[in-house]
This record gives sequence, C-alpha cells and structure tokens, in this order.
Amino acid sequence: MSEPSASRIPEVLDAWRMVAARREFEGRVPLAAMSRLRGSLLDGDGEARFVLAFGTDPMQLPYAELRIAADLPLECQRSLQRFLLPVRLQQRLGLIRDEADEAALPAGYEALLVAPDGLLRPADLVEDELILALPVVPVSPDAEAVEREFAPTAEEVAQASPFAALSGWKKE
Repeated sequence: MSEPSASRIPEVLDAWRMVAARREFEGRVPLAAMSRLRGSLLDGDGEARFVLAFGTDPMQLPYAELRIAADLPLECQRSLQRFLLPVRLQQRLGLIRDEADEAALPAGYEALLVAPDGLLRPADLVEDELILALPVVPVSPDAEAVEREFAPTAEEVAQASPFAALSGWKKE
C-alpha cells in the first residue's frame, strides 16, 4: 500500500480512482460532528481516529478497508453513569456498483454500494460503522450486577388478574 496521506483528507473521494491508485488516508472525525451517531451518545466529547485504505484483492475485487479507534461516551443503563466504550474495529468493504454484485463478495467482506458517480464520504463511512458498533443496551463493565428479586405487590397481582374486574360484581 502507499504511504498514508499526510495532507487534509478530502470530504469526498472518488472510490474508483482511489482503488486504482491504491491510496490510503489517515484522519480524525470529532464525535460531535457525527449527527446520526450523536443522538446515541451521552455527549459529543472525543473523536474517532481512522485509516481508510483502497485496493484490490487477489481476485481483483475492489475494496476499501476501514480501521477505526474511538471511545464512545455512553450512559450505563445499570448505574446511569457516564462511561467510555472502547471501539476498535476493522472492516473490509467490498465496493459494488449494483446490489446484485453483493452475492459475489467472498466471506469477510461487507458490501458497500457505491453511488453511480463513484463518490464516497470518509466521515460517513466512519459514522456508519460506529453506529453499527453501538450496543443495544449500554452497560459499563464496571457496573455491579443487580441481584434482586422484584416481587409484585398484591395490588399489582390483582390488576393483572383477568378476573379482577369481575370480583367487584360478586354479591356477598
């Protein structure tokens, strides 16, 4: 691969030209700048560091390999405290022009449908992968497990009973 680009990363890249040139870019994206991810985070402090490398594999399939490192500020659903979720991921994206081409990708590739003009936004790729890395229920590894039984009260049991309403009709 070529040397990582030391200059400013363009906002938009031509995927097919980058594959042909086997380009590699290294960059950072502030978490606060990721509007779709931002709603799932506790705050926008921090940044995602990434390397985006283009090339072709031995079968001449064009790809973009994305490596991301970020610490996402989340709210633990056990303790309701802020914690940082370390995310370190590597994803090989098989560049395809048509959805039908997805079936031809080998194992280990995730399909990336490239727009007809061939343009990609590196920041959008990083944001997409971070959204996919979010846990459904964020829980800090330091949070203590809750080991309690919550037994329903007599009133809750009565309300849950399908015959509770009928008990008022009963004549004594």
